[in-house]
Amino acid sequence: MVGTAPALSGLTRPAIVLALLGVLAAVSIVCFMTLGVRGNWAFVLQFRMQKLAGLLLVACSVAVSTVLFQTVTNNRILTPSIMGFDALYVLVQTSIVFFLGVRMFALMDPHLRFGMEVLLMICFSGLLFRWLFLGEERSLHLVVLVGIVFGVFFRSLSNFMQRMLDPNAFQVLQDSFFASFSRIDPTLLGFSWAIVCLALLVLWRMGHCFDVLSLGRAQAINLGVSYRRTVIVILMIISVLVAVSTALVGPITFFGLLVASLAHGLVGNSRHRYILPAAVLLSVICLVGGQTLLERVFAFDTALSIIIEFLGGVVFIFLIIRGAAR
Repeated sequence: MVGTAPALSGLTRPAIVLALLGVLAAVSIVCFMTLGVRGNWAFVLQFRMQKLAGLLLVACSVAVSTVLFQTVTNNRILTPSIMGFDALYVLVQTSIVFFLGVRMFALMDPHLRFGMEVLLMICFSGLLFRWLFLGEERSLHLVVLVGIVFGVFFRSLSNFMQRMLDPNAFQVLQDSFFASFSRIDPTLLGFSWAIVCLALLVLWRMGHCFDVLSLGRAQAINLGVSYRRTVIVILMIISVLVAVSTALVGPITFFGLLVASLAHGLVGNSRHRYILPAAVLLSVICLVGGQTLLERVFAFDTALSIIIEFLGGVVFIFLIIRGAAR
């Protein structure tokens, strides 16, 4: 007992937080896989394993992309989704129904639609990020304004086309506007995981640059970081992660902001070796644990995305008010 006291006292706050979050994430996964299992265990576990793989992919993609986007922009209230991704996703869905019809929307090959959505979102984000961050330095107000303008433009086009749709077609279309973690297409998981793992591998090899980038552009250049090339790679990988997760489950505007803010608050410092895993574990706890409560306690009486967006919106407002107070 005496020998364990120094070992425990030597643990730092980030290490303790990561250990606790790891335990909670493991408990959430075990509960999701085992609670309420009846009948054939092999069939149920295989079915839940596919859904769990989708939840873990979204959790990892959203958490990593948000933390790194905040690092590149050097601001903790910005997320990739705020920059117009969600509105672009809705515009793509609306355009398919408007130009091709609701029947084609329902019968379209999911792989084709998934690939088209991912490609369009990556192209849009690549052009936007290149203009915002790789030329002359832009102010935070301009970054937010451009994101809002693009979002309003995409939503205006979507609303215009939706008003011209048949009411029955619009009702079918409306279901795709909200993120759903229960209808993840299992046939897309393998391809999605391959893309995400490749993106994470590239980020892992660049991990030594993240803390330097958080110091700002001038400091990063002075410390020897190839700022332009590094930021290009990070932003394109962020685009890929966000595009894949959005095309897989739908738009999630404030979820990344929620887990990133909680990770910074719990860890107590800004080192990415702690922030990134903490954000991923928190994302897993929120999605897997939340889906478990939704299915086993509330019996699908509410949507998990609505609860997450509400909490994320509250955190966003809190951060805005706290920043204004400072």
